[in-house]
Amino acid sequence: MTPVPAERRSTWQRILLELKRSRRYLKSPLTSLGNALVSAKRKLEHRHVVRLRIKAARDGYAASPISRVKDSFMLVRIIGNDLEPRHRKGQSYDNALFILDNEPAFPDCEKFWIVNRITDPEEEARIIGLLESWNQNFHRIPFDLDAYRQIPWNMDELATGLFRSSDSVRSAEPNAARYETHIRRGKNLYVMNNNGARNTALEIARGRAKWLMPWDGNSYLTLSAYQQIRAATRENPHFRYVVVPMARIVDNAILLDTAFKPRANEEPQIIFRTDTTELFDENYPYGRRPKVEMLWRLGVPGQWDRFRDDRWDFPRRPLSPTAGLFQNAGWVARLDSGRSHLEIGKAGFLARWTSRDEAIVDMLDRCDARAVSARLDPSRLAFYDEDALAAASRNKDADLQRHLRNCADQALTRGPFSVTDKTGVAPSGNPHDYFQPAPYWWPDPDKPDGLPFVGRDGERAPGTRLYETGSEAYDRTRLQRLLDDTTVLALAATVLGEQHYAGHAGGLIRTWFIDPATRMNPHMRYAQVRFGHDDNEGNGQGIIELKDLYFFLDAVRLIERAGVLDASEGEAFRSWLGSYRQWLDTAPAAVAASKRLNNHGVFFDLLRASIAAFLGESAMLAEIGRRARERLVDQIAPDGSLPRELSRTRPRHYTLYTLQGWTTLARILSSVGDDLWQHRAGEGQGLVRTLRWLAANIDSHDTTPMDAVDPHRLWPLLLDLARHDPEATIRNAEAQTVMPVFHPDEGIAPFWMWRRP
Repeated sequence: MTPVPAERRSTWQRILLELKRSRRYLKSPLTSLGNALVSAKRKLEHRHVVRLRIKAARDGYAASPISRVKDSFMLVRIIGNDLEPRHRKGQSYDNALFILDNEPAFPDCEKFWIVNRITDPEEEARIIGLLESWNQNFHRIPFDLDAYRQIPWNMDELATGLFRSSDSVRSAEPNAARYETHIRRGKNLYVMNNNGARNTALEIARGRAKWLMPWDGNSYLTLSAYQQIRAATRENPHFRYVVVPMARIVDNAILLDTAFKPRANEEPQIIFRTDTTELFDENYPYGRRPKVEMLWRLGVPGQWDRFRDDRWDFPRRPLSPTAGLFQNAGWVARLDSGRSHLEIGKAGFLARWTSRDEAIVDMLDRCDARAVSARLDPSRLAFYDEDALAAASRNKDADLQRHLRNCADQALTRGPFSVTDKTGVAPSGNPHDYFQPAPYWWPDPDKPDGLPFVGRDGERAPGTRLYETGSEAYDRTRLQRLLDDTTVLALAATVLGEQHYAGHAGGLIRTWFIDPATRMNPHMRYAQVRFGHDDNEGNGQGIIELKDLYFFLDAVRLIERAGVLDASEGEAFRSWLGSYRQWLDTAPAAVAASKRLNNHGVFFDLLRASIAAFLGESAMLAEIGRRARERLVDQIAPDGSLPRELSRTRPRHYTLYTLQGWTTLARILSSVGDDLWQHRAGEGQGLVRTLRWLAANIDSHDTTPMDAVDPHRLWPLLLDLARHDPEATIRNAEAQTVMPVFHPDEGIAPFWMWRRP
């Protein structure tokens, strides 16, 4: 039976056809039938409107001003970044060279180039040099690292429970790679600048030609394809757009065969008549349909109509008033990407999406690392403020300096300290292994051997409290003495200018980290051991016992400036720190600690950021800045409270303790230009809001006698609120007494008032 031509089908025949096309998407029969009918009716109505629109355009063309404009073209190619592994490095340059070497001149067609935010200065210079050597006209859109640094992470849609380091979230999220590109959307928009450059191309070409071709830099046009396009515009000039199908090429050389004509069915390039006003939507980043959004608006059908949206994608914009006013003509080649396996077949299509997301993330992470690296000086203090210490050194009679001298003189009477000094031994039997039982775990009274130990939150087991009798069996007390005493001595040597303090501090560093006979092994496998659990190894929570490395590393910097540690000792210390860093990044217990959504996760980031700043790891600092913003959403409630800490048996203590971790992390990040202070999540979570909540609510929560806290602990946090919230008012500010030294369990650095702003 001969099929009925489309133009002779009845309305119901067309609706039935639409239903057949939709059958694989049907769910509930009645609902789906209704939706399909509505969809079919809309399509039919749209087709009717388009037919009328085309007829009006054809009938009115001869009388329009555009009909008197000479038939000419301007082809503007946009050269962007090579994105590995989606592209081969250097493919943009090589393809531009191929075009210049082989593409013929076209009658009535001006060629132009845009060099679009190439992030690699050497590669950009190479491309510009190529264009200049061929006397090509081009426009440069520069990549500005300072401008890039100001672009925030896009986490507004990140809801509570979507912390990406969580195993449960990662396994539940099928589009994890696209999530990663989504949170980098603003950065992607700036660096790739796809639609921004296309609109620049339209702006440059408009008025210089009748037909504007804002095309990708890897587009190659043969003479015969150009002639087809030109013939189509002459025959049907009333169409405002020309859609030019694309063919992916894996060997550029085949284009030199003048008889070659591939099957072109890929996402097309678009030609605009100069009197059109449509612009590309610059909110669509690379990898999320920047050109497709224009195809949607123009009503150009294709496989892109079947693309699925993620929950954070923009709602699709309505059809343009000029939708349907396009014709298909010619074809264009997409030159070799250097990754032929990504260009062929369905497998290549799927792999292309994955590699594109990977390439976007890799490119932007390298830009983030560059932005951090430009501000990172590992020799400069990361927590303490250089200017504050210099000012203090000029004011030697102040009470604060006298307090510093007293603390430093006491430190001279202690140490050196070593993990080999403990009277107990780690489960490994190695005296160089750090060892400390978990503080809130006790023998099970119902078991003869007490194993496995059971938890009692807030109740410390004997010997686990700092400085108490029995703590000499373990390492926590002497570790804290090392961190605090070294820091106080380094501050005293700097502020008071007396070298003997630095000399003793140098001995503390050598004994714990450098001397093979006494140094600690660079791991925390036996920190906070819960006997009878995990083969008597720590589960990662004990890493927090080294959290104060952030101020200790500033002390090491000061001691090195004083000349107490020679170059070989400095190298040995960095070797130890690098080994510990590797353990933090790879050990399962450490990885688990990094994912915790309470104070342990924050202090892990603080520890890792401090090490990265000391070792000059700009990429890691950039990663921690991102991770902190994700963590903040899950840890801080929209009202500014910290629900996980408030659920503890000591809610006041843990709230203050955790906020000290957050504000200190913000300081470390600010040392490389990353402003965590002013970050706001989608529901308003941020450090300023949580500090406001603290100021308003710290005394309003029920607590227990064991949760009594020193009110002076509030003061460092309230000062942060005053600095970063201009509207904040601090009650009784004049009456506050500055305490320079707190108990280590309170998470406040010695002589904290000399910290960075």
